[in-house]
Amino acid sequence: MTSKQRYGAMLRGAPVDFVPRIPILMQFAADHIGANYGAFCSDYRVKVEGNIRCAEDFGLDLVGVMSDPFSETQGYGAEIIFLDKGVPQCPHPPLENSTDLNKLPTPDPLKSTRMLNTVNAVRAYRERTGEAYTILGWVEGPAAEAADLRGVNQFLIDLMDDPSWCGELMERCVDVAIEYARAQVTAGADTIGIGDAIASQVSRQIYEEHILPREQRLVRAIQAMGAFVRLHICGNITHLLDGIATLSVDVLDVDHMVDMALARRKVGPRVALAGNVDPVSGVLRSTPAAIRERIRRDYALVGNPYLVNAGCEIPPGTPPENLRAICEPLPYAR
Repeated sequence: MTSKQRYGAMLRGAPVDFVPRIPILMQFAADHIGANYGAFCSDYRVKVEGNIRCAEDFGLDLVGVMSDPFSETQGYGAEIIFLDKGVPQCPHPPLENSTDLNKLPTPDPLKSTRMLNTVNAVRAYRERTGEAYTILGWVEGPAAEAADLRGVNQFLIDLMDDPSWCGELMERCVDVAIEYARAQVTAGADTIGIGDAIASQVSRQIYEEHILPREQRLVRAIQAMGAFVRLHICGNITHLLDGIATLSVDVLDVDHMVDMALARRKVGPRVALAGNVDPVSGVLRSTPAAIRERIRRDYALVGNPYLVNAGCEIPPGTPPENLRAICEPLPYAR
């Protein structure tokens, strides 16, 4: 089976030769090809080269466009500062000092610099790899992008003080995310990841009343395009699992502080669970033998559909032998 066939079969409930490997590589991929992270984030050619080289050298089953949360944000008019090491910075969110949504531009994914860079990355993957790998596109979720536009702390305050305005802002974010996802699917992405990390920091009530309905609209729209949806919410999402179960995503990333067995019970047998090794203690500072054992344990615990992954990004500085252990073929259990 090709990597793309393996991944698609697992998500559709069909047998595979071994379990697909989908670890998140960002700074690690840049380091692997000797590139600085600013170039990795801003130049699709660097990102594509880093991800393809890692897929070939370590045995991943996908290539992706992830690097930082500010792709759409730049399209809304924000200045993004790129660093040689570390995540790009957005010193002044577009709505830092304003709640006037009429002044907020609507990004065009085929004209906004960073969004077009992502679309070009997807095109380059398809041109260079054909149908060999699954191609993971990415959009920010409604809460994550709203927080990028307003500033994290202020957005969390707004959710309590003026949830109606937050809803309007998130609806705008979903509109843009749908068109951004559509551009990536048209370019060749077969999966769109939704990153909504800030959602783990709010209560179940706030999530279900104000964030979940917007995520539902985004998920339905992407699936209607014919793409799989992968939801990534960093942190402890235990209190959100009942709501997440209603999204019917295809893949759910599960961070290391969430009980995998509980996640399976909550979201049901159809959703592919990905995770959930601690990226630091379980990957960066671990050993190949311990990593293999942890992955075997997680797979036995939750069963199919399952995808091998750490709880979040593989940290820079991870010993290559540890990533190889993550990507070592894990026999499919019928």
